[in-house]
Amino acid sequence: MRRAGRTAALLLPLALLGSRADAAPGLGDYRYFRALSIDLQGRMPTRDEIAAFESPAFDVDAWIDDRLAQPAYAERIRRIYMDLMRLDVGPSFQFVPKASMLRRHEILGPDGRPMYVYFRLLQRRERPETDGDFCFTKAETGLQFPKYAAGVGTPIPVSQEALDRNTVLLKPWWLYRDYRAADPHDRYDPATWSSRYPNFTPADELLREPDGTTPVQAVRVCKEEAQTATTGTVFITGRRPQPVGTPPPYDRLLPLPYDTDYARAHPNAPIDCLSGTSVTLARECGCGPGLERCVPTAGPNLERRGFTVPLSAPIGAEQPTVVDPEFTGAWSRFWWGQEAVQFLERIVAEDRDFREVLTARYTYVNGPLSQFYQWIAPSTCCGGEFGSADYVSGQLFGYVNPVSLFEPSRAPRDLLPHDTTAWVKVEDRGPFASGLLTMPIFLTKYGSRRGRAHVLYNVFLCSEFVSTETRLPPSNESNLMVRPGCSGCHVSLEPLAAYFSRVVESDWTFLPGSSFPLENAQCGAPAGGTAQKGCDNFYDPAFTSATSASLRGAYGSHEHADEGPAGLARQIVTSERFAPCVAEKVVSSFLGRPLTGDDAELLEQAEEAFVGGSYRMQPLVRELVRAAAYKDANNLSSAAWRNGGSR
Repeated sequence: MRRAGRTAALLLPLALLGSRADAAPGLGDYRYFRALSIDLQGRMPTRDEIAAFESPAFDVDAWIDDRLAQPAYAERIRRIYMDLMRLDVGPSFQFVPKASMLRRHEILGPDGRPMYVYFRLLQRRERPETDGDFCFTKAETGLQFPKYAAGVGTPIPVSQEALDRNTVLLKPWWLYRDYRAADPHDRYDPATWSSRYPNFTPADELLREPDGTTPVQAVRVCKEEAQTATTGTVFITGRRPQPVGTPPPYDRLLPLPYDTDYARAHPNAPIDCLSGTSVTLARECGCGPGLERCVPTAGPNLERRGFTVPLSAPIGAEQPTVVDPEFTGAWSRFWWGQEAVQFLERIVAEDRDFREVLTARYTYVNGPLSQFYQWIAPSTCCGGEFGSADYVSGQLFGYVNPVSLFEPSRAPRDLLPHDTTAWVKVEDRGPFASGLLTMPIFLTKYGSRRGRAHVLYNVFLCSEFVSTETRLPPSNESNLMVRPGCSGCHVSLEPLAAYFSRVVESDWTFLPGSSFPLENAQCGAPAGGTAQKGCDNFYDPAFTSATSASLRGAYGSHEHADEGPAGLARQIVTSERFAPCVAEKVVSSFLGRPLTGDDAELLEQAEEAFVGGSYRMQPLVRELVRAAAYKDANNLSSAAWRNGGSR
């Protein structure tokens, strides 16, 4: 009876508004309708809408229900959570997919005119002169080729025989829609493609020959990169690492790649051409049909552009305020954010269980994302440059076919990179997928395991890590859960961070127990010594003994490490703090102010509507916008608001 009375009191202003046959709406009513329009439609009401509102027959309940079925409402809720999680990765984050990056050098063609040749750094080649390097030698071009710079020396025209032997001419995906056809002809045209495929805009440098005016009709690419096989075999040369300071042979600037312990132990073993290690282990693995597995950059380094993408889009990607040529990796980075937008808005628009934001294995992808998940995402781990820590680690643990959180085979094969507006639901990304927690936009925005755990704890449980210590004494204790001055926060944070132990930091690669046990005897360090080279990339030196080493981040909880991100999602959505926190975040956003103790009754009503509505957002919002507190929130002056709500 008490609850019923309280609900009636909260809804009283709405009841008065809906029965005004003998009274015109007052100033407070107009303010209320304006607030409803802004929150549920994203704009001020029109004159026609105000006229309808003034009619005695106006049904505000029906009006609210109609607006809750519109895209603007879904966008409103999406923005709350995108803003809370700061899910935006700007130009300062450079995504460089080395194994998928097509660079280019300028050389002189047989006719003496400059020409571009595209290549992939580290690509394995049969000729030792060019193995792991550009596909031409100094003897053929007059140039030596640094790793990330233009060729140096005095160029000479390459012979036609050398050009035909080392390269092929083809029509790539970034220039042709029908690049998979025998004779592609649907070439990029900004006049028509801007409407057909919005936000698909190659940088001008990719569209013109070295003279700066002649349109590119086809690109010249090293023949190994043009291969289309999906599997290769481990390539054995008999070479071993050379002593430091040994000059490279054949007038090369880069040392020759050598056979790793893994390669020598697995000669001719099959390897997936989509993995990042294939470029350094196999000769048969190229960039696929039309070079679709690779992304181009207009130079040998990252200073030249790849695609023109929105850099600032506060009101949506369809209406960006800043558009500029960016590094090639920005092409993928931009679409990561759009995946989160589509995912969140569809959960809200379809009035699905809001817990799926954290737990769902489904997602929505378009053409650029399908390209990314099939061919670029699988190539980012455990490869890298010859001799690098990443390369050595991948070989050490035999992890040459890394596992992505999104299984590549589940991405739609019929979507092409140009299909920017064709969004398709992928029902199941794979066994390790879990809502936003396993999307690239989240995993790169919060690259560290602790950072990921912290933001989820804060946004979805409305909790913060607050130190219980007043001083930070010196300590050599590696375990932060017991270290003086740190334990107050880390006793809770470390077990949460452990859920991400099997996800590579700033990446989306999963580390399975078959290759990466939680405690690894292979990486133990003898007393006074160091662990085997390559161990530090995945195993924590601070938790290494003479007999074993602990997987990075796992010391907080081995159980959580094996559960993975999905385990953290389950912990959050089953917490008694989840529903109150959702209510708090949404109510605060709609009221346009931080909440106080005076809002306890409204929060309780919103939470009950949310839980009673099977964790759907519409019941919560419907209850909120019909409440007296929501209507009155717009009747306070700014001075009154600052004074705590006094009139």
